[in-house]
Amino acid sequence: MIRLLFPVLACALIGACVETRFESPLGDNIETCDTAWKGLWFEEGDDLRRTDGERHLTGFAVDEACAFTLIEQPEAGGPFKRTRVPINYVHVRGDDYVVVSDAALRGLVDLKAPYDIDPPPQKSFFFARYRVRGNRLELRKVDDAKVAKLVIDGSLDGTVQKGRNELHVYVRGGRQQMLDLVRKHDLFESKPSLVFVRSREDLQDVERRLQRGAIREPRR
Repeated sequence: MIRLLFPVLACALIGACVETRFESPLGDNIETCDTAWKGLWFEEGDDLRRTDGERHLTGFAVDEACAFTLIEQPEAGGPFKRTRVPINYVHVRGDDYVVVSDAALRGLVDLKAPYDIDPPPQKSFFFARYRVRGNRLELRKVDDAKVAKLVIDGSLDGTVQKGRNELHVYVRGGRQQMLDLVRKHDLFESKPSLVFVRSREDLQDVERRLQRGAIREPRR
């Protein structure tokens, strides 16, 4: 099964597409680095075992320059594929958010323009809330159903398109309005959507070990 390394990739990686996109990023105080993210991360409980021929994302690394790199092993026993993804961080009243534009994901996944928005915007944005505690990173994705209800009720300006296995939510507004949204509304899931643990190994050691076929659990 595919491990969803990052919540914003879910729509592109699974058949049932549920997503919320925002017209603008979160305010103007956007940072390109959070030093707490530096290191090599794997999903909690991932012992790096894999079935031969199965393709899945195995982790991500954030280097000393704060470059975010998705780590994937396309073939069992083969080298890692590394894909840079520009992500940004926003801190609002004690809460921390990661912001990724859909344009940054083009070429990585087949991500279509926001559903039924004409003309389609050049960019739209995904948000997630996060918390880092030592070597543990918790990510909470947007609660799509909750945001859809706020749009339908008129509390948020946007559009909702719902199908049998799909839910597309698009929230309109400028940068300041996006800040107001996260201040006034609880838009995120109540429990962590994904939890990652920082590895004590470096990326090269993990890659060599997996290429040798070793399956012992990495030291956390």
